[in-house]
Amino acid sequence: MTILDRMVPQPGLRVLISGGASGIGAVLADAYIEAGATVHVCDVSAKAVDAFNAARPGALATLADVSDANQVANVFRVQEERFGGLDVLINNAGIAGPTGGIDAIAPDAWKTTVDINLNAQYRFAHHAVPLLKQSDRAQLLCMSSVAGRLGYAWRTPYAATKWAVIGLMKSLASELGPDDIRVNALLPGIVEGPRMEGVIRDRATQLGLPYPEMEKEYLKKISLGRMVTAEDVAAMALFLCSPAARNVTGQAISVDGNVEYL
Repeated sequence: MTILDRMVPQPGLRVLISGGASGIGAVLADAYIEAGATVHVCDVSAKAVDAFNAARPGALATLADVSDANQVANVFRVQEERFGGLDVLINNAGIAGPTGGIDAIAPDAWKTTVDINLNAQYRFAHHAVPLLKQSDRAQLLCMSSVAGRLGYAWRTPYAATKWAVIGLMKSLASELGPDDIRVNALLPGIVEGPRMEGVIRDRATQLGLPYPEMEKEYLKKISLGRMVTAEDVAAMALFLCSPAARNVTGQAISVDGNVEYL
């Protein structure tokens, strides 16, 4: 196998992506499908699940709320029945959470953010690891954020969960290394798309600024002066599942243009 051949995943990977029927998750799914993987996603949106299944007849989307342990268990029942095992888990599901001072954030909003962004990663890893131990190409990717390496004022629930994901990843990399399961985290920066637009809009409203001015403030924080795309994140995910990355584990890898501060 040449160096160039090693840069892409070998075909036939069985990939499960949480929160994968839209947004970054759907772009990840398309990237793995292009690489010859068998892809299963789950999503809380019935509309997104239906659209995913209609557009990608070779893949599968299952309706599931990642905050519900029973629904997560069902996702893995489907995974085993339909695909006979698992090679790659991408713990992608997450929400932006509330924007506001710590004294203004409601307890329910805090709990919901933690449950979806952090506890769901436990739920999926809990079910996935026995299957990954049976694979000879096992990989677990945890979706964190640039907010998992920087403080993020006014977004404390989100930042707290994304820092916690790094701790989870580092611990699992040590725990699962003897089983030849690689565990890494992806840290997207400011990603183009509706979700980031909502975050910028909420912050602009909080500060009483026009949206374009607030957007410029966000771009000033990035060394390269531009947002990243979901495709940038997907490309790194593919690399981490390639033979070229066989000794890359326990790493928090930023795809962010170097966000200097938040």
